[in-house]
Amino acid sequence: MLHAIPNFDKIPAKWVYAAMVAFTLITSSVLLLAFRNKLPRDKGREFAVEGALSAGKPKAAGILFIFAFAIASLVFVPITIENIAYVIIVLLAMLSGFLDDKARVPWREYKKGAIDLAIGIVTALTFILYNPDLLSIGIGGFVWQVPKALFAVAGIILVWVSINATNCSDGIDGFSGTLSIISMVSIGISIFLLQTQTNILLMTAIMCLSLLPYLWLNAEPSKLLMGDAGSRAIGLFISIAMLKTGNILLMIPFCFVLLFDGMAGIIKVSLIRFLHLNLLKNIRTPLHDHFRKNKGWSNTQTIYRLCIIQVLVSVVTIMFLK
Repeated sequence: MLHAIPNFDKIPAKWVYAAMVAFTLITSSVLLLAFRNKLPRDKGREFAVEGALSAGKPKAAGILFIFAFAIASLVFVPITIENIAYVIIVLLAMLSGFLDDKARVPWREYKKGAIDLAIGIVTALTFILYNPDLLSIGIGGFVWQVPKALFAVAGIILVWVSINATNCSDGIDGFSGTLSIISMVSIGISIFLLQTQTNILLMTAIMCLSLLPYLWLNAEPSKLLMGDAGSRAIGLFISIAMLKTGNILLMIPFCFVLLFDGMAGIIKVSLIRFLHLNLLKNIRTPLHDHFRKNKGWSNTQTIYRLCIIQVLVSVVTIMFLK
């Protein structure tokens, strides 16, 4: 395997991993601190709970920590066409979110949906091309191989759902980033136990490390917001890592809260718009706003309780993997 570091394979693994941790944390921190005041400013979201509190804060920080992820991945992850393709696709998802973040008028839903669909197609086809042995689903120890065409459709849906669920969950300081790390760590543990891939483990670790300096600045009261540039890129990467598990159904438990929180709003709007049904009229979406506004939970209670639920679901799922 080729690496950006000369004689990479001759360096003890523990030193490589230590260098990866330090390099990623430093790169992400430097970019965030050096360029955060150059970012566009949030205008506050009219219909979100406490949305006005975000007005004036730098947003689209995703462009900075995702660049840190890309640089560290190219340095520490083996250089293959597949790995480079994933880094490029993540950067494209970040760029689409950043352009939306800085636009005077937010992009329409159908425009963003079409972009997400295109990204999903490219991601699914890339995965199928390089991972013909991982086109499967499993339930309770039973594994079924899925035809390429059918898996392509499922993969596209997986990517689209992951991007939009992660994006919709970004509404409380520290919530989306923390929840995403929990889901990515869960996915990483499953990949390690199932021994499906190794390179994606390094990329998953790098993505989590890139997020940590951002979360330091995003903890309530936040000084910085990730914007669509961050949430869309993270959602895309989660879907790539999920595909690498060899069982896309693990998306349900490992991203349970992301799906539960983020997709409720999409389902609610879709039912109203296309079927003229308002079945969720008494539920505020995204659901973290329902818990804060309708149930009286504080931001801290919402974050801790939902993250605890995700940890518990992930732990139980991992116990039954093998």
